[in-house]
Amino acid sequence: MTLMMCFLHYRNTNTSSKFRISKCEENEGSPSCFKLTTKTETVGTLRRVTFGRRNVDRPNKTILLVGETGTGKSTLVNFLVNYSMGVKFEDDVWFNILEEEEEKKSQSESQTSDVIVYKIFGYEDETLPYSLTIIDTPGYGSTEAIEHDVVVSQRLFDWFRSEDGVHEVDVVGLVMKASENRLSNRLSYVFDSVMSLFGKDLEKNIVALMTHSDGLTPTDAVEALKDANIKCAKNEEGQPVHFLFNNRQHQDRSQQRQRQRLEDAHQISVEGMEGLVAFMEKTAPQKLKETVDVLNERIRLTACIQNLNDRIHMTEMKQRELRQTKEALKKHEQEMKMNKQFTIEVDEAYKELEATDGRMWGLFFFEGAVCCTHCEENCHYPGCTVAWKPEHCEVMKKGRCTVCSRNCLASAHVKDKWVYVEKTRRVKKTLTDMKNRYESNKAEAAKKTSLLKKLQQEIENLEKDKEKWLEEAYQHVERLELIALHVDSVSTHVHLGFFIERMKIKGYTEKFQRLKEMAQQVNKHLQSGIQYAARMWSRLTRSDDEMRDTEV
Repeated sequence: MTLMMCFLHYRNTNTSSKFRISKCEENEGSPSCFKLTTKTETVGTLRRVTFGRRNVDRPNKTILLVGETGTGKSTLVNFLVNYSMGVKFEDDVWFNILEEEEEKKSQSESQTSDVIVYKIFGYEDETLPYSLTIIDTPGYGSTEAIEHDVVVSQRLFDWFRSEDGVHEVDVVGLVMKASENRLSNRLSYVFDSVMSLFGKDLEKNIVALMTHSDGLTPTDAVEALKDANIKCAKNEEGQPVHFLFNNRQHQDRSQQRQRQRLEDAHQISVEGMEGLVAFMEKTAPQKLKETVDVLNERIRLTACIQNLNDRIHMTEMKQRELRQTKEALKKHEQEMKMNKQFTIEVDEAYKELEATDGRMWGLFFFEGAVCCTHCEENCHYPGCTVAWKPEHCEVMKKGRCTVCSRNCLASAHVKDKWVYVEKTRRVKKTLTDMKNRYESNKAEAAKKTSLLKKLQQEIENLEKDKEKWLEEAYQHVERLELIALHVDSVSTHVHLGFFIERMKIKGYTEKFQRLKEMAQQVNKHLQSGIQYAARMWSRLTRSDDEMRDTEV
């Protein structure tokens, strides 16, 4: 055995012994990099990666990482793992729980990378008195796939409400670069997207984890947090609590001069971690119930608006059909008085079932549409994944649907790979057809103008239905005001715009004015983020359907 081979064998054996690893992949160099052998569990869209074996008698703390694409969350995850294992700079080793290239490949291929939960067991009392759970989320704000930020929120929601998921967190780490020098449109959008996820009860658990730090006070980055009005933990001076980390832990250390500088950089992360540990020791963990309520309410609001767009579109098509009928009847008033038969042509509104691209994952996850068979409406589409049965869908509350016209029982709903689609067809109608529909008794039939009046009355009734639906949908916005940490979100802004436009037409003076004030408040805080996210949210709220409405 050559001297070099002996050295590598000794280093590998020594490392395995010290850090109690039985097997891992090694890359030569300084530091020597190891890919940890882990156990990966996949349930539907959820992925859990476990290293070590849990001792149920030892405590565990959970850190949730959220932030912009490209901030170095992968390196931060690996540092948290190495720190919990007791790795020191002088050990000259570095452990990867997930290789960065592997993660980049996954994101580029799927564009909807999973939220991954890492669990690190067996190293309690090395540097931490507890095991560690790290929730790593895909970065927000990717210009290539900005609409998939919505998917990240859904995946977190799946984790938080899953029976075997995550139900409390000790820290929410808002990951950002220490070099950020201004609140850009992109950063404003990312902050908004992230903070919109949480309930008010999580405010004191949110801290900034600033990566790529040179160890100096990140004055501009802190100012960006303050400019964005981020609700988070504050220190004695009223400044956002933040901790600094460097991202050069696995950079080549073979040159002596480089090695000293890298050791200094490593110390920045160690001090940042020590500060984070001290913060966790004095901050109580927070249950995620209110955050689940916030995510649920946002899903209901979005589903409600999507359904309401469909309903209003269908209503307006029916109104057009009735107006066409009314105009045609006016041309045949003489024949009506003489009870002579005639035929008219109108665009009749109807619904038809169409197949969707529903997908199935194992036994627990099924992406399809939850539809009401009584109202013939799409109550949750797209977006319903975790619920296998309609009664478990997010839009259900106390056994009833919060979305469909009549708030039907869950049992009236189905989840399948089809949806209702509104269409029109050209049909012919005779005077007898219309009398059979609108004149229900002889007394009405004796009134020569009753048919026209009935048509007008139905047009007005449909208008009242729209008003009632808007009132019900608005309650979701009011609910979010009560429980959400960050109500002034881009999503809320889009929904407010929808309500304002509709209620302006209907003349709801008091609510219209309140909505305008809310929208102005949102605009004040989020204008740059709104500009950045315009394309995503126009897709989310089916702006193409709204364009279709204007054609009607």
